[in-house]
Amino acid sequence: MGRNQGNQAKEANANENKIQLEKTIGYLEGVSFIVGTIIGAGIFVSPTGVLKYSLLNVGVALIIWTACGIISLMGALCYAELITALPCSGGEYSHIKRALGSPLAFIFLWTAMFNRPASNAARALLFAEYAIQPFYGECAAPEMVKKCLALAVLWFLGILNGRSVKMAAWVQTVFTFLKMMALSIIAIGGIVLLIRGKKQNTARFENAFSSEIPDAVQISEAFFQGLYAYGGWWSLGYLAEEIKNPSRNILWTVMTALPLVIVFYLLVNISYLTVLTPKEIVSSVVVAVTWAERVIPSFAWIIPASVAISIFGALNGSTFTFGRLSYAASQSGHLPIIVSMLNVHHSTPAPAMILSTVIATTFLISSDLIALMNYFGFSIWLMTGLTCTSLIVLRFREPNLHRPYKVCLPVAFGMVAISLFLVLVPVIWSPKVQYVYASLFMLGGFLFYLPFIHFKIHFELLDKITCYLQLLLEVSPANYKSE
Repeated sequence: MGRNQGNQAKEANANENKIQLEKTIGYLEGVSFIVGTIIGAGIFVSPTGVLKYSLLNVGVALIIWTACGIISLMGALCYAELITALPCSGGEYSHIKRALGSPLAFIFLWTAMFNRPASNAARALLFAEYAIQPFYGECAAPEMVKKCLALAVLWFLGILNGRSVKMAAWVQTVFTFLKMMALSIIAIGGIVLLIRGKKQNTARFENAFSSEIPDAVQISEAFFQGLYAYGGWWSLGYLAEEIKNPSRNILWTVMTALPLVIVFYLLVNISYLTVLTPKEIVSSVVVAVTWAERVIPSFAWIIPASVAISIFGALNGSTFTFGRLSYAASQSGHLPIIVSMLNVHHSTPAPAMILSTVIATTFLISSDLIALMNYFGFSIWLMTGLTCTSLIVLRFREPNLHRPYKVCLPVAFGMVAISLFLVLVPVIWSPKVQYVYASLFMLGGFLFYLPFIHFKIHFELLDKITCYLQLLLEVSPANYKSE
């Protein structure tokens, strides 16, 4: 009896001394992360791309918005199977590595290490523009002021996510609630106007398909615009290791978040079309502000504030997820070991958050790099296709892997086909030399993979730098705690 009690005490002690990512993300926080990461400025600022490439055909535009939502839901369901079967940080990176091997996983990491910080830098600049512009009235805000505020926001969120997962999740929940309130105002306003049934409000829907029908190229462009607005549905994969009861919460989170976004996107677009003509929507710089000036002129200021709030929430979610990618890659030996260490006081991947913030800062300082990274958009769908291929490969290679949830295989094959289509369309129909540069850059990752990962070339100086940073940042490898 005494020996058993002693063993139990030792096990309890060992568990207390472990440093690992804590399971702090529940169902509500998971929904907030997905919804908050998907909904950025686009739906407020300029949801015109779909309507423009639909040739102002209202019926076709609404069908495409719905279809894009369904495609995103299909992708999220494929990811849900992988996440519940392999609940580890790293998202697509971890799944590609498991099913398709280390080289392809490294190429994904190599591309994401530049593409995602560039996206974060662009969001920070957009937030700064909407937060500062009201103070300058009709004059343009100085670029330096916008960059300074964007820099402050990037580092604030980097430090916040590096210090407390609970606080980052709380911020995401609050800002998601605020942006949903703003979207609700627009959606409810449109519903009320439709119920009143005035001729000018319902005319666009009575003849929804009366305009010219777009051709295949234009429809594909409209799909690109719509799918871009749904971007971020994959974010839950990076939280898998920190989700409470993942086998249950992950599927329910996906089945709540994606349909919610689809419904709100449709209602908001219907509301815009109730108040504004298709030509007015396409020509408007900020559609939501134009809508507000027509419907609630006394409270039109709410919309610019809502745009800033929406961008801030999306940036927080993106910062959180990218830190987990760096953390998982370092655990696999694809990044320096310091990146995989956790803060001994807060059990957060502080070095990973610092790394992602530093890279985003580099893009922020040189805005031309952000424009260059826009040509890497096709890589997102390339990696989505590889991830869904990983699901199919694991189904046949590891049939006995415990899967609390299984997606229908035709859905996975459908996502692979859709991803391949979205990768090839811009390259074939609108060839640009920048796509060649982007492809060469991605393949250039092998120049680092071969010497440092495959042949494991190592420099002793890195060990000294790691020890110094470990002491400075008060971090330790996961599952261990320094005395």
